[in-house]
Amino acid sequence: MKLVRTEEAVGQVLCHDITQIIPGVTKGPVFRKGHVVREEDIPILLSVGKEHLYIWEKDENMLHENEAAEILRDICISEGMTAGEPKEGKIELRAAVDGLLMVNEEGLHRINSLGEMMIACRHGGFPVKKGDVLCGTRIIPLVIEKEKMERAKAAAGSESLLKLLPIKQKKVGVVTTGNEVYSGRIKDSFTPVIREKLKEYGSEVAAHEILDDNHEKITAAIQRMLEEGCDMVLCTGGMSVDPDDRTPLAIKNAGATVVSYGAPVLPGAMFLAAYMKDGRPVCGLPGCVMYAKRTIFDLALPRLLADVPITAEWLAGLGQGGLCLNCPICTYPNCGFGK
Repeated sequence: MKLVRTEEAVGQVLCHDITQIIPGVTKGPVFRKGHVVREEDIPILLSVGKEHLYIWEKDENMLHENEAAEILRDICISEGMTAGEPKEGKIELRAAVDGLLMVNEEGLHRINSLGEMMIACRHGGFPVKKGDVLCGTRIIPLVIEKEKMERAKAAAGSESLLKLLPIKQKKVGVVTTGNEVYSGRIKDSFTPVIREKLKEYGSEVAAHEILDDNHEKITAAIQRMLEEGCDMVLCTGGMSVDPDDRTPLAIKNAGATVVSYGAPVLPGAMFLAAYMKDGRPVCGLPGCVMYAKRTIFDLALPRLLADVPITAEWLAGLGQGGLCLNCPICTYPNCGFGK
């Protein structure tokens, strides 16, 4: 591209959008990239502060910002996403369906470390709704060397940086434990909370039992629910270190491999994640899930429903951001909890 005085640009082709900003009224392009400047355009261009213009000079070794943004778009996009048209050098991706957004953080960091280009996206590991913006891509200058965009492709790797995984409707077994609930001394307030949180994602409680703190009975209930076709089992109560709390032992004895007993999240430190040999999860939920607005369960549930493994590494990484601030007005997931 080359720089010319606006008054001398008649007949030339713009190589970038010209934006007009009227506070409180509009912000958008008055002329698009590719527009051929006319005599009557000159006063308008001067009124938006453009005394000089960049006009396009084709160079086989360079890419225009829109072309480069399309390359970044292709690096990010995958099934379940739609892309907008280039606008002022930027392209946005949106969710075409509800799902769980996952981000290749290392690939994203590599590209954003190259300079002169950027991809800004939502935090991965959280559910999104159809129509939600997922990311925006653009280069910083108006043109960029083709070689640099080839480096971006190499930095991204062979798979898309973003994935939108379907959140599946699953049949969930719930084992409610505790002598005080089993005997009827207190009402089961835990299961209704689980039902509501599952309902948000279209899943249901397919089996439910209330048991005392006998670990053998709890183990048998877990195995029975799995044999009857439950996709996962959630055990509520009995997750602390009190002598009568035997749920972790019962989960282990059911044949599940414990990934982690404990998580650096408040509320939710006593969370237990385990998997059967066939990959079906069995989790122990701490008592805070019953009364706290948001807990470790809100961070783990979308992953469980999307078949994204709960790992010890992922849980350990929740330490930074794992403290819920119990805000008077909860805006989760549009907050720092879990990020």
